[in-house]
Amino acid sequence: MREKMIKKLVALLLSILAFVAVYPVCFLLTGSLMGGGEIWENLRAVMEGQAGYAKMPWLPRYPTLQSYVELLLDSPEFFVMFWNSVKLVAGILLGQTLFGVLAAWGFAKGTFPFRKTLFTLYILLMMMPFQVLMLSDYLLLDAMNLLDTHRGLVLLSAFSTFPVFIMYRFFDSVPDALVEAARLDGASQWQIFLYVGLPLGFPGVISILTLGFLEYWNLMEPPMTFLKSKSLWPLSLYLPNMGLGDAKAAFAASVIALVPAILVFLAGQDHLEKGIAAAAIKE
Repeated sequence: MREKMIKKLVALLLSILAFVAVYPVCFLLTGSLMGGGEIWENLRAVMEGQAGYAKMPWLPRYPTLQSYVELLLDSPEFFVMFWNSVKLVAGILLGQTLFGVLAAWGFAKGTFPFRKTLFTLYILLMMMPFQVLMLSDYLLLDAMNLLDTHRGLVLLSAFSTFPVFIMYRFFDSVPDALVEAARLDGASQWQIFLYVGLPLGFPGVISILTLGFLEYWNLMEPPMTFLKSKSLWPLSLYLPNMGLGDAKAAFAASVIALVPAILVFLAGQDHLEKGIAAAAIKE
């Protein structure tokens, strides 16, 4: 009886936490289906700086798709920033897959001096926040004439250490006996990586792609620092630059920006859990 009561309390607590997490999304969906007048009525306290609180009903009184129509048909700036985000994320993930996966395999199964020390130093870079490396990154891009370009942002993020950290755990779990057997059969290091390491580490690749998409789709600080031309901004900078008068479009833009992240998360959820579990394993 006591165990059933505990389970019910845990279920209730988790349900409350889930509701708190999901409510902002419901808030966005409801607001995106409201007209300008209804949004103004519910958010008047915020928009006019009056005393009181904003309110948002569960369902709009007069549902309309006007916000989506105006955003998708009459806002070319939104489309430009959306495709900027697509190009940036695609370039960064491609670079991380090419360089990060190879580096992780080298650290996990390579044999060269100071391998463990170099890996430790490499991972220390992962612990440094963007603000610490911001000046050096800025000077580097300036010297390479890559400031205010998408190539500069892709270059900085393509060599991120986090994918190496995740993939190292997967490759390190590949049995050494299997690698040695492939080597004795005459397989080269490249063949061992392609036909042994990569298939066994495939869940890790999917997990870094999923985590990478979720991170770089919402990237803010590097674009704000290194991109000066508004035409190069990603979608993550579109919403912060909208005023209170654009609340109707902001709701619709938020929902549209959220959809790709949800789809990618759902597609890679199973592999993502394996990646998080692998990252939690200590040496």
